Amino acid sequence: MARYTGPAYKKSRRLGFSILESGKELAKKPYIPGEHGQDRRKKLSNYGVQLQEKQKVRFMYGLNEKQFRKVFDNAGKMKGVHGENLLKLLESRLDNLVYRIGFASTRKGARQFVNHGHVTVNGKKVDIPSYTVKPGDVIGLRERDKELAIVKASLEALHNRVEYISYDDKKMEATYVRMPERSELNADINESLIIEFYNR
Repeated sequence: MARYTGPAYKKSRRLGFSILESGKELAKKPYIPGEHGQDRRKKLSNYGVQLQEKQKVRFMYGLNEKQFRKVFDNAGKMKGVHGENLLKLLESRLDNLVYRIGFASTRKGARQFVNHGHVTVNGKKVDIPSYTVKPGDVIGLRERDKELAIVKASLEALHNRVEYISYDDKKMEATYVRMPERSELNADINESLIIEFYNR
């Protein structure tokens, strides 16, 4: 299955979950899209609940099915809780951290920003959105890209940055200080359902 590139608002309403993490998608219309959306929400089976939980996380981070399964398998090889490791690995992706830093206003935008070669890790250009950033790595921009209007607008719009990222305003660089704690990640995600989905 290819990566979803359609409207985020429609997908958020279908899942009943804000994949942009802003809540704006569900503010006006908290029901599924379509003419009969308000009357059509049916009770899901156990499988349906597990699938929906997996889809929520997959769409939130913008991965296709094969990529998501690969991250899931890698999380299982790490020490600790499988579900928490999955979220930590997703959070450590370069495109996600570019979004968290504020260089882009959405994860889709961050993915494109990385693809176009604007981002550096430890001073070297990296154009792979799925690149796994390690604690201690420094994420920055190429010198000529620091003046881009879209970057400045995105940084100004960012109200608060996550605690596991340390940002230097003068250098326009951020350090991935540590992997996040589960309490710092989206509380509306039930990662145990994703584990059940793949282990069924």
